Amino acid sequence: MRILLVEDEQQIADFLAMSLHAEGFGVDVAPNGRKGLELALSNAYDLMILDNKLPGKNGLDICKEVRNHGKTCPIIMLSVLSDTNMKVACLDAGADDYLIKPFSLQELVSRIRALLRRPKRIAGEILAVDDLVLDTVARTVRRGKKDIRLTRKEFGLLEYLMKHEDTAITRGMIIEHVWDKDTDPYSNTIESHIVTLRKKIDPEKRRRLLHTVPGVGYKFGFNP
Repeated sequence: MRILLVEDEQQIADFLAMSLHAEGFGVDVAPNGRKGLELALSNAYDLMILDNKLPGKNGLDICKEVRNHGKTCPIIMLSVLSDTNMKVACLDAGADDYLIKPFSLQELVSRIRALLRRPKRIAGEILAVDDLVLDTVARTVRRGKKDIRLTRKEFGLLEYLMKHEDTAITRGMIIEHVWDKDTDPYSNTIESHIVTLRKKIDPEKRRRLLHTVPGVGYKFGFNP
């Protein structure tokens, strides 16, 4: 999952980016409002975190413009203001959550995961294809009766593929949603992760689920 963080206080931005990376998220950081809006409108993010008080353009205005352009990803607003009127203004502008500074990292991560689960609530928090089961909350993966250990990035890649079952996924889509904008598009990091992931989830004597689609990318499911 790829997150846009718009935060002008570099110490806070660096800490949050590092912490969210450690939780398995790809993170793009914008140091001001104008850059934040530019990234928000030119990329497909899974979630945005906007500080309200920013140089160039404030978070509230960014939120309004993002929604006016038809972007529907969840938005969390950060602010030092606990004023009810400001909360209402942000929520009315299209924000999904409002977090008052200072806040705990644990609370932020919990709110992020809650918002990312929201579109999948009908299907629950368990993703299953054949006998492969991924628990998005417990962060566990099992194939049949065997537990599978994945790195954070492998887990994020598998989660993205399973959520797009039977859909051809390109390298660009994977970079955009699982990695971040600083990833070298010419490196073989995605191919390396695919190879490792395939070895873990598609052992011998099991029906293969992760397929390469020549000239396109990858597809997860029964049919290549």
